[in-house]
Amino acid sequence: MQNRWIFKVIAFLMAVSLLSGCWTLAVVGVGAYGGYKMKEHGYTLQNPITKEKKANK
Repeated sequence: MQNRWIFKVIAFLMAVSLLSGCWTLAVVGVGAYGGYKMKEHGYTLQNPITKEKKANK
């Protein structure tokens, strides 16, 4: 059981180390393109923190 946990930690650290430099830029580019395509199909992204407008009294 302990060996599985160590293996998962090592695999995670190796995956994180691969996301340096150009790989990070590539992942960001893919995410931006995906967001652009979703916007074309009508999906929107909303900020969960919004300022409510006060009602005029």
